[in-house]
Amino acid sequence: MSSHPGSRAEHALALAVEAGRELGLRADRPRVLHDVFSVLVHLAPEPVVVRVPALAVGTVAELIERQQRELAVAGWLADTGFPVVGPSPLVPREPVGAGGTSLTFWEYVTEIEPLRDLLQGDSGTLTDRFTEQTGWTAELHAALADYPGELPVLSPLVPAIGLALAELRSEPQALTPADLDRADREYTVLEALVAEFPARFPQARLQPLHGDSPAYNLLRTADGHRFADFEDVTVGPVEWDLTFTGPRAIEVYERASGTRVDRTLLDLMEGARLLQGLSALTVVPKVPELGPMLAPLIDQWRARKPLELHHRKSS
Repeated sequence: MSSHPGSRAEHALALAVEAGRELGLRADRPRVLHDVFSVLVHLAPEPVVVRVPALAVGTVAELIERQQRELAVAGWLADTGFPVVGPSPLVPREPVGAGGTSLTFWEYVTEIEPLRDLLQGDSGTLTDRFTEQTGWTAELHAALADYPGELPVLSPLVPAIGLALAELRSEPQALTPADLDRADREYTVLEALVAEFPARFPQARLQPLHGDSPAYNLLRTADGHRFADFEDVTVGPVEWDLTFTGPRAIEVYERASGTRVDRTLLDLMEGARLLQGLSALTVVPKVPELGPMLAPLIDQWRARKPLELHHRKSS
């Protein structure tokens, strides 16, 4: 939690309180829980958390469309009894316009053993935790496979990365012209992959996914674990949700799901994940502290062989 939120967090808190009170929520003791790409505001004493997308990319209409998909999928999972942080039952299940942006309202849950505590400890404990949570991701995928709604294919990649790369051409941050040229070529690879996925990887399972590393977006509570943050919900191969979880975690996922993870496709998705991380440089001017956090990722991307599509289309 941010004890002394900056002006961005203060603005988000004010928006959340105003919107909550208009919906009949008390919000007498609001507090900022999290402040990076979005600001999460607990409208205490109500069991409601408001997500204010302070660094949303694209138009408000596109933001609302993404939020509607997120609310629909998380709400559907909650309705089936699957352990997720669901939309708040105290307000309508829809985005709420406020201050030129759009907010969403979620259940408040009390987290135990938060991830930030483990980040200060030994790496083995952290690896063990992510390995276990990757196994739980198999349960999430099994549930999502039955989702009846329509979702775009790999929307966190296309067109999202392309829009960010166009912006980085104007403000390249730490990227060189050679970096930008490589990133553009890799994005062209991803466009081809999304357009021709079944032909490129005919054995892959395309299904609804969490979209943003579910093993990392999970809260532990006294009543068990709950998956959260379905902002990037999309259709794609399960490998997209399994990037950078590690070989042992992949083996645990395979045992839990009873299916094999395609290592070639996983490697391709990990390259795509790095390119997505590079595209996050667009927000550094607004959140300067992200720059040092992204630097190791950029180095990893540079050291990696550029993305290629090795699979030929079926005849």
